[in-house]
Amino acid sequence: MEYRILGADMQHVKVILNPGETVWGEGGHLILKDPNVQLNTTARGGILKSLERDLTGGDFFVLELTGPGFVEFASYFPGRIIPIQVQGQGLSVEHTSFLFAESTVQYSAKLGKLLAGIFGGEGILLAYFSGTGNVFVHAKGGVSAFNLQPGQTLQIEAGHLLAFDTGMNYTIQRVGGIKSMLFGGEGLFFVTITGPGRVWVHNISVAQFAHTLYRQVPPGGGSNQGIGFGGGGISINL
Repeated sequence: MEYRILGADMQHVKVILNPGETVWGEGGHLILKDPNVQLNTTARGGILKSLERDLTGGDFFVLELTGPGFVEFASYFPGRIIPIQVQGQGLSVEHTSFLFAESTVQYSAKLGKLLAGIFGGEGILLAYFSGTGNVFVHAKGGVSAFNLQPGQTLQIEAGHLLAFDTGMNYTIQRVGGIKSMLFGGEGLFFVTITGPGRVWVHNISVAQFAHTLYRQVPPGGGSNQGIGFGGGGISINL
């Protein structure tokens, strides 16, 4: 399998498959394929694994694409696409960031720390990958990568955690007394994660992006130009 990551602020990835080579991913991220590429829908890992994914925000069915030919995947948000090699005990990924993986990688899901999901946004919904091979993920905005040594600790605002090696110890902690418009005055929540292991971090979060847009709109839905958030929903006036 060969691949090329293309684009700058809105990246996509082109995968070239040899005869018999297979990749699989969630259907919402597939943007095109060569007519020669065979496409199958499957409950990868069996019914139980598929139910785990469905209950934690992933897709019950995934797409399997088999060469020869090429396919392309992309996210629906500006950012960077990165391949991560699954190692050791596996890889945990924020569930909306997964694009596709090599056929040698297994896919399930699990509940993260409860407080991460309730207060930190998306931390409760984690896709879990094991086996060997590359998992391709999408980082919102940009990405920072860290390789923590034993006992080394990093604190990450909960909405920015992208991926980490499964088996690393992590806890959720509220930083009391911090009031932020971004979080509606509820304070900030940090994931404290301890090495050894690898960690990847989004440079922006969906909550940040949405709130920044909202702050640019005048009360009542705005004027005749720009984006309006009125009482009846979102309107775009050109």
